[in-house]
Amino acid sequence: MKNFQLNDSPHLLDGAGSPVPASRGGKEERRTEQYAAALLELFYPIHYRGNMAVEDAMRGPLTRKEAAIIWLIRSAGEGGLEMRRKQIVARLQNWFEVSSPAVTKALRHMMRPPLSLVRLVEDADSAREKRVRLTPQGQRFVLGMVARGRDFLRQVVEQIPEQQVREGIVYLRAGIAANERVHAESTTLNGKNIPTKSRSRHEPSAQNPA
Repeated sequence: MKNFQLNDSPHLLDGAGSPVPASRGGKEERRTEQYAAALLELFYPIHYRGNMAVEDAMRGPLTRKEAAIIWLIRSAGEGGLEMRRKQIVARLQNWFEVSSPAVTKALRHMMRPPLSLVRLVEDADSAREKRVRLTPQGQRFVLGMVARGRDFLRQVVEQIPEQQVREGIVYLRAGIAANERVHAESTTLNGKNIPTKSRSRHEPSAQNPA
């Protein structure tokens, strides 16, 4: 990856060394543009190389979609044990653009031996809804995912100074919270969530179509 240059010159350089115009003016705004460009250059190595490497270490015999279901229940489910099926479908459709039948197929595979990781149960709040619940074997599998993920990341952490690790964790937590705020403030446009602040001033709006 090419080095990103942070400086106070009127023209910013992106990760490819190309000038980035300072659209808002001012030193603080230019610095913000620099940081945004530097972070964008990390998208590929973090998302496609880093995160997927962690996922591969954790998921064992499961496909990526199946592992996502298990980890979603663990992270966002009630008590880390169960979650409404329709919520799982909605999340996976957003992440993988898969159909509801494809999610059903993945769940059925995980329900059958030798995996037997999940089972469907009735939703007490709705007779038409189903919940996906981790079985005892599924709960043990999640513990294994956690252990494998920690073992993998430990090898990474050992190569970084402790202070940078601490500061990195603080930054990532703040970044996640900021991203959630941006997402919450986004406006639906053409069926997609697009942050209002990031729209081009030349882009037609619903009230003023081109």
